[in-house]
Amino acid sequence: MSSPASAENLVIDHPTSEQPAEGAVASALDAFEAALGHRFADPQLLTSALTHRSWCAEHGGRSNERLEFLGDAVLGLAVADRAFRSRPDHDEGDLAKIRSAVVSEDALADAARSIGLGGVLLLGRGEAASGGRDKSSILCDAMEAVVGAVFLDAGHARATEVVHGLLAEPIRAASLRPGDNDHKTRLQEMVAQASYEVPRYLVTSDGPEHETRFRAVVEVGDQTFGPGHGTSKKRAEQAAAEIACASLADGQIPMFETTEITGDKP
Repeated sequence: MSSPASAENLVIDHPTSEQPAEGAVASALDAFEAALGHRFADPQLLTSALTHRSWCAEHGGRSNERLEFLGDAVLGLAVADRAFRSRPDHDEGDLAKIRSAVVSEDALADAARSIGLGGVLLLGRGEAASGGRDKSSILCDAMEAVVGAVFLDAGHARATEVVHGLLAEPIRAASLRPGDNDHKTRLQEMVAQASYEVPRYLVTSDGPEHETRFRAVVEVGDQTFGPGHGTSKKRAEQAAAEIACASLADGQIPMFETTEITGDKP
């Protein structure tokens, strides 16, 4: 499998060229398939998986969102299977935490970067110009779509092999300390132990569609923690939950005082 460094050579210069040279496209896709570890019998499936909705808005056609839906399910099962077989010592709760960590936006975006997925995406000009090729939410969605395409191209067993090849290290790391990066789940457990009410997340957003930023705070009893920021609602909520976990763990927050704990730097 390709290393992140070699994956940098996969970039197709879509933003400055409506129709990149056919040879350049073929070469980049060939390198991407090598990094992915799968050669597509049906190349159109790969093209569909790489087509972002911003490209469709400018050029027409169908985006990768249906494949993303399918790939999400394939990924979840493949990761659950690997965690179940490799960690017989973990109970259901720990296995769920492992799966959640490995199929998270951050983990999938990192896997996408490691194989140069951003460089071969079909993005609209505005999205590409705003840094869409390295945007975690876009990379995560595209990674799911690519897995869905592998499933349709070669079946479940092959798709599982590809997922295990891409995510073996994240699965191993998540297995060592399940739940460490799932701050929302950790907060839920802390709240339950302290007999607080269920955490309540309040999320707002601003910016254009291709560059939306989210801001979240989380209410625990009479306390408010945050804000957390991110490029997706989930990331902002996780950031807010992380602030809440850190504050509650420190034991510095009065039990019944209405307070806003901020994660913003001065």
